[in-house]
Amino acid sequence: MTLMQEPSSSGRFGDFGGRYLPESLVPACAELESAFRAAWSDVAFHAEYESLLRDYGGRPTPVTECTNLSDRLGVRVLLKREDLTHTGSHKINNVVGQALLTRRMGKQRVIAETGAGQHGVATATAAALFGLECVVYMGEVDVERQELNVFRMRLLGSEVVPVASGSRTLKDAVNEALRDWVANVESTHYCLGSVMGPHPYPWMVREFQRIVGEEAREQCRLLLGGRDPDVVAACVGGGSNAAGTFCGFVDTDVRLVGVEAAGGAAIGHGIPGVVHGMKSFLMQDEHGQVSEAHSISAGLDYPGVGPEHAHLAAIGRAEYPSANDEEVLRAFELLARSEGIIPALESAHAIAWVVAAAERGELAPGATVLVPLPGRGDKDVQQGVDMTHLSQ
Repeated sequence: MTLMQEPSSSGRFGDFGGRYLPESLVPACAELESAFRAAWSDVAFHAEYESLLRDYGGRPTPVTECTNLSDRLGVRVLLKREDLTHTGSHKINNVVGQALLTRRMGKQRVIAETGAGQHGVATATAAALFGLECVVYMGEVDVERQELNVFRMRLLGSEVVPVASGSRTLKDAVNEALRDWVANVESTHYCLGSVMGPHPYPWMVREFQRIVGEEAREQCRLLLGGRDPDVVAACVGGGSNAAGTFCGFVDTDVRLVGVEAAGGAAIGHGIPGVVHGMKSFLMQDEHGQVSEAHSISAGLDYPGVGPEHAHLAAIGRAEYPSANDEEVLRAFELLARSEGIIPALESAHAIAWVVAAAERGELAPGATVLVPLPGRGDKDVQQGVDMTHLSQ
């Protein structure tokens, strides 16, 4: 039996998860759970899903050996290249699955939240492909720093709604998407982008992302003569990239490391609480109010984390250190200059941890580290110009 199995009947992973929702949304989540269970056991659904990911999404993605970076760090670094999928991130894996479910449920409209814009772009892409109306909610701060992705969403025919409330980032975009869903639940499916929110989303999204870890395990064993890597290190905001990758290795002896943003380290600095329909680790003040998160990367600018990650941390199966903005910018430039690969700033958090761990001797010389690269850095180039010396 796998450690990352189906949650309990109440949607919990240990003490975390659940379904904390207004009454008006409980039937929608129950409908979605029923539709997903039926689809996920349907051979025809799997065949269409896998065909779309192959012929439209570009799977399987390769594992790339980083020879130059490995020589520099003294450890063997492998990248699982989700940045090479259609739309440029792992988000397409989840969105294709949810678009198929939307059609299966007979709904004509999808809504989504987005921070870095990658989930918004993927949702807008699937909506164009399937002929669905699409509205994407995005915090005003993120609209400004991810201008390129905003244009892509609009080019694809979706409406982008800037959110001016609260911190004007991902948390507030989720709030607005939930309000829309309450008002339009009969015709609308909420295409949630990560392993967070009320049941069945954390489980469903993880299952749609499981393909990343399953491919990576097989590819690593071919590359490493039947062995697994010593460490898998993945960035974590909500945590779908990490959850999907961890699925492939959780039942082995591989060390699992989820790297949070230092300013949004829900597991590192948070306490259990309820947000966006789930119980998980959450950054809160002394009055129990949600604290604002900060990260240089819009996709990790979130005060909570997916409940299955909270569970993996609680039982000690995975560890969740953090990387700060300075370390991330250094890793962003280092990977670009050593391997000719510009990572998304989200992805650079995992690279930053590998660099720091190698430099302080935490990784044994010659150890093999697999890093999923969930997005490419095109979207962050202007931000890089503004924040690094390279603009001089």
